[in-house]
Amino acid sequence: MQRVPLWLRGLVLRFEVATERSLLQFAAALPAGARLLDAGAGEGQYQRYFRHCRYVGVDLAIGDVAWDYRSLDAVADLTQLPFADGTFTAAINIVVLEHTKDPAIVLAEIGRVLRPGGELLLVVPQEWGVHQVPHDYFRYTRYGLELLLTRAGFVDLRIAPTGGFFTLLGRRVLDAVLFFQGGFRWLLLPFFALLAGPIGILLPFLDGLDRERLTTLGYIVHARRPKAG
Repeated sequence: MQRVPLWLRGLVLRFEVATERSLLQFAAALPAGARLLDAGAGEGQYQRYFRHCRYVGVDLAIGDVAWDYRSLDAVADLTQLPFADGTFTAAINIVVLEHTKDPAIVLAEIGRVLRPGGELLLVVPQEWGVHQVPHDYFRYTRYGLELLLTRAGFVDLRIAPTGGFFTLLGRRVLDAVLFFQGGFRWLLLPFFALLAGPIGILLPFLDGLDRERLTTLGYIVHARRPKAG
């Protein structure tokens, strides 16, 4: 799938491609040798964006029993990171915060290990299906993110929705194809896929009608630790 151009993947996987573009931009802005914390690294799938950095992947290693966690630099709870204050230049937390039981503490810990002026890239869902059962606890609105990040001491918040109502609706139409699996339902899959595919791809182009974009798949957030002094 990675060989498919971003623009083409983006017609179907808009949330994922928006996340990928944000990671590319975030990584490009970091100098060579910068210390980068991947808080909730999973299998380290984002390490490839930070080959010029001193990448450190941390995870509790319980999210998915099928994942290989052997590449982690540390197995730890994100509420108790095993690093000194101000260790990292930057940090990422990509669709992980919903899986933590104490998101406020997690954000405070990430802030603690960032140096003054350190940058955070945070990606969270708002309207998303339950996943990694049973470790899935929260969904976030723009206002909830502002509250959590401000209380954790972050400043210069930039909170961007990944599409609006019609992008969400299009994704739901495409996701509905998954219900036509197993037993006799396989017989209906080709017909429904031919119907749902074009609708799901075209609906997001109506997002211009949704000015507020308060109904969204999720948010991509940039935040910063205050500079010293």
